[in-house]
Formats: sequence, structure tokens, C-alpha cells
Amino acid sequence: MSRQTNTRTTCGTWRLGGELTVRRIGLGAMRLTGTAPFDGGAPRDREQSIAVLRRAVDLGVNHIDTAAFYFSATRSANELINRALAPYPDDLVIATKVWPGRDPSGAWWWANAAQLRGQVEENLRQLGRDHLDVVNLRVPPSRRNGSIAEHFGALAELRDAGLIRHLGVSNVTSAQLAEALDIAPVACVQNPFGIGASSEDRALLDRCGQLGIAFVPFYAIAGSAGDAGAAAEQSPEILAVARAHGASAAQIRLAWTLHQGPHVLAIPGTGDLDHLEQNTAAAELRLSEAESALLTDAARQRPAGDQGPSPRSLRARDDQGDAPRSCLQDRT
Repeated sequence: MSRQTNTRTTCGTWRLGGELTVRRIGLGAMRLTGTAPFDGGAPRDREQSIAVLRRAVDLGVNHIDTAAFYFSATRSANELINRALAPYPDDLVIATKVWPGRDPSGAWWWANAAQLRGQVEENLRQLGRDHLDVVNLRVPPSRRNGSIAEHFGALAELRDAGLIRHLGVSNVTSAQLAEALDIAPVACVQNPFGIGASSEDRALLDRCGQLGIAFVPFYAIAGSAGDAGAAAEQSPEILAVARAHGASAAQIRLAWTLHQGPHVLAIPGTGDLDHLEQNTAAAELRLSEAESALLTDAARQRPAGDQGPSPRSLRARDDQGDAPRSCLQDRT
């Protein structure tokens, strides 16, 4: 594909919480800190990461997903965002997530409900803001069948106090989404989703569309590779569609994701300028219904082990004492 210069006219928009207009291709910030997530790999060059953020805004990106626990030995995603973009553009929406956390040594921990305020304030300090646009409650894998009412209720109180503008949930079931909605409005659901997603995952995506809630998938590019990043091997169907459009497999995965509904937002993460250009250019792709169905049906026909990520299958450390590796986003 030819290099894209601006996503403003091709990507489409969605109003988060009914008021924050964001373009449907955003940016995940985790890969800004290093060549591998968290304390793996080598730290990114600071100026390169700052250049990626500024270029993203130039391309029309106005939805950035981050977290205070996105840091490597010498880089913090929130600090990089602050350094690159403050004073922030009026239309920039920054979403973060809480419940998991990391101490200064990098060790993981999960907050109790009372500790969520401290996590919210940590994000405020690092980003240099008086309030957060969107805060997602990231649910531990061990709570997949449990109540989130206490923690979500604590975030609702922080919203009422003016620290948070809109609330979201992440790694949730349909039942947990319903539980959250009984407490406060939900602007978005951030769950793993991509080609090969389960019928349960698709049902939740469709339910969000019915309710006017944004669905923000992670692993849209990585697929079943999950934490390992973009899959080295792609299915013949993905490669065939990519050839037909003169695009990469990653771009086809993003285009398929956006094709799932106008309420679906993509947040591919990268610390590389070329990958950023490729990801935002995916907004120009228009898959036919036949192409979209081909990719969906082919994934369904593969053995279970080759399917896209399911929240229950994600390896993750949680509040039983392990670290939340399923907090990860797409990466290229």
C-alpha cells in the first residue's frame, strides 16, 4: 500500500461515552518502552519513542491506550506520552487501566478496591493531567467468573469525584459487563479479540454494539501468538487477501477487526515509525463481505489450538501471586 499521510478521512470515528470523538485506529503505548514488553528486551531510544507519538498525532491518531505499569528499566510509557505531547491536543483521548500494578522493582501486584485511587493518581502524576479521560478496570484471570462490583464501584466513586471522565472494563465476561452497567455507565470494553475469536467473544462484541459501547480489542494483530507478538506464520487465507490488496498480513488483521462493527476500535501497539505508518494505513483498506467471511470461516475450521486468543486461555499471572501477562496489547 502507498504510505498514508492522515487517517482523518478514511478511518471513521466513534464517540466514547457518547462525547469523546476518537478515530477508530489508535495507538497502544506498551511497545514504546522497549523491544519486548515490560522489562524484557532492550529499552527503546527515547527520541524514537517520542517521534512515534508525535507522528501518530500527525497521522490523525487521537486515542492512545497506556498504563502506569507500562515501563522498562529506563522508560515509562506515561512519561514518554507526557514528554512528547503535552500540552495535549484538545481532541486527544488517553485511556489507561488499573487493578494490576508493578512496584519500582518491576514486581507485579493487584490492588484492592481501596488502592485503586492510588493507581489512578499515579497515572495522573505521570501524565501531568488533572483528570483521566478513560480508565479501564483490568480484571484478573482468577476473577473471570467472579464479581467485579467492589472494584468497579470504587472507580465509579472516583469518577463522581472528578478524577475520571469515563469508565471501561477489560478482560470481562458478558455477566461482568452487566454487573458493571448496574453500577455506572461503561464507555468501552477492552478484551482480546481477533481472527479466530470464539463465539462467546463475538457475542460480547455484538452486545457492546447493541448497547452503544466501544469494543477495543487487543491481540488483533498478534492473534493466537498473544504475548509473543505478531505471528511469524500466517494462514493461506490471510496471505491471499493481503496479496489481493497489496497489504501486509498485519494490515489485513487490522482491517478485518475494523470490519466487525462501527463500534470496534483498534489500538495496535508499536515503537517503530514504519510499523506505525503501516498500522494507520490499514484504515484505508476495505474488505469485501466475501473476504471478511473467508477469513472468519477459515479460522473456525482450524483445530482449536490454532484459533485466536480466548481470555480463559491466556497465560497470566494474577492476584493469586503471578504477574498479569495477559495485560498485553497488540504489537507489531
